[in-house]
Amino acid sequence: MSAKKDVRQGTLALMILKTLQSMGALHAYGIARRIEQISGDALTVQYGTIYPALLKLEQEGYVMSEWTSSDSNRRAKNYRLTRAGRKQLEKEASEWQETAEVMARFLSLGKELA
Repeated sequence: MSAKKDVRQGTLALMILKTLQSMGALHAYGIARRIEQISGDALTVQYGTIYPALLKLEQEGYVMSEWTSSDSNRRAKNYRLTRAGRKQLEKEASEWQETAEVMARFLSLGKELA
């Protein structure tokens, strides 16, 4: 199996929004672990990456945060998707789908010529 890779630039925000859509409110650690799990452990999400991304998404109005207490009385900052975040998720997912289709065409060029 190949080594874990860092998340590609420009993809983390979409993965965070999609994770919050499917899982509901989560703390940063839970979001990072879920992204790694969905990737089949091919990706690694660093703390120095997830927190700035969440802060940016919160400043843009796509996620909201709330401090909560766990069963063990530990405080955790949980993030949830906003209405604007759901709209942004739809927009970004559509754009990435189009990009993936275009890239697939380019990657198949060599196969057509062979």
